[in-house]
Formats: sequence, structure tokens, C-alpha cells
Amino acid sequence: MFRFAIAHDLAKRNPVADIRPVDILPSRKKTNYARIDARELPELLRKIDMYQGSPTTRAAIKLMALTFVRTSELIGARWTEFDLKAGRWDIPAERMKMRAPHIVPLSTQAIELLRTLHTLSGHGALLFPGERDHEKPMSNNTILMALERMGYKGRMTGHGFRGVASTILHEQGHEHAHIELQLAHQERDQISASYNRATYLPQRAKMMQAWADHLDRTRAGNVMKLRRAA
Repeated sequence: MFRFAIAHDLAKRNPVADIRPVDILPSRKKTNYARIDARELPELLRKIDMYQGSPTTRAAIKLMALTFVRTSELIGARWTEFDLKAGRWDIPAERMKMRAPHIVPLSTQAIELLRTLHTLSGHGALLFPGERDHEKPMSNNTILMALERMGYKGRMTGHGFRGVASTILHEQGHEHAHIELQLAHQERDQISASYNRATYLPQRAKMMQAWADHLDRTRAGNVMKLRRAA
């Protein structure tokens, strides 16, 4: 508007040019989610197996560990999003933080878990329905409270599985691009993002299977180095 005014001799300068967004907009605080150290993962996995609470909650935590999606993406999951024969979970854009569809390749362990879970909640639309209202998903605090009951209050959150997975997968030599795409972190170049989602799907599938195998070995106390996905 001021450029138009200056070009037509209606103003001599643009006062808005002297204002920076940081001068008037509050800075966004980065949220740090509590998470355990990778060395504590074996004990946590075994405690999840022994969790005496709701079987559905236990399944939710296990699926989060296997897929490391965001808590909101997990608890809102619907059975129609899954193709167990193809081994994939397609999360629609409207349920994603970045408003872009996301593909989660499913390991054989995740598929087995989902088949078991189907016997508990497969009669409804949601994988993890609320206890009081089955038409709504479980509370986003359900997983957090379960972890607290296991002794991880202030030390681990559902979101923490994302950080643990990222750290270990990077340490084991998996491609940064594959890990970032699986975490559904937004790329600045939207064209590149769409291309990479398609191009790296086979590599991500191998990585997710390697991750599930690593969790099995970790739980059993027989940790071996993950093989880098080809």
C-alpha cells in the first residue's frame, strides 16, 4: 500500500519498513519434551510389557514406540487409515501437524500388534476410543499417565519416543532424510517434500522394520547394531 502511495506521490516514505515482526510479535518458546536416555529404553520396554492397566492403553504405547508418531496422530487413528496387507498407515493431512498426508510403513511387529488390537476395538471406527465415549478418542493424557504409573513421571512422555528413535537411528547410521521424513518434519521446499515422500518410502519401510527388530533385541537385552537401511 505504501509502495503504491510513494509511486503516486501520495507519501514520501514507508514507515512500516522500520518495523520488524520481532518488535511486535512475541517469540515462540520451544517445547522440550521429557524423554529417557537410550540406555534406559530396555527397562521401559519391559515395564510396558508388564503394564497392568488397560490393554488398549498398553497397545497404544507399544504402537507409539514402534511408529514414533505424535500423540495426537496416534490417539486419533482410525481403522480405515490402515492397510495391513500392504503394511502401511496413511494419516490424512487434516490429522497432521503440518497439514500434509503422512505414510507410516508398518513393521511385521506393528502389524501383529494391530491385528491383536483389532479384537479389542475393531468393532468401532477408532483404534483407541475413550472409556466413557467410544465415539471420541482416548485423552491425550492417557499415555502420559500410564508412563507416570510405570515410574517415569517427569522423565518420559509419549512424544519422547520420537526423540529416542531419532537419536538411536542417527547413531546407527540411517539417512537423516529418511528419519526426518518418518518424523513428518516439514521441508521448506514443498515440491521436494512431495517427491521425497514417494522416493524414500521403500527405504523408510526397511528402516522401520530395522527399528522394530532393534526394539525386540533391546527388550530381550540382546542389543546389536542396527544395519543401515539400503
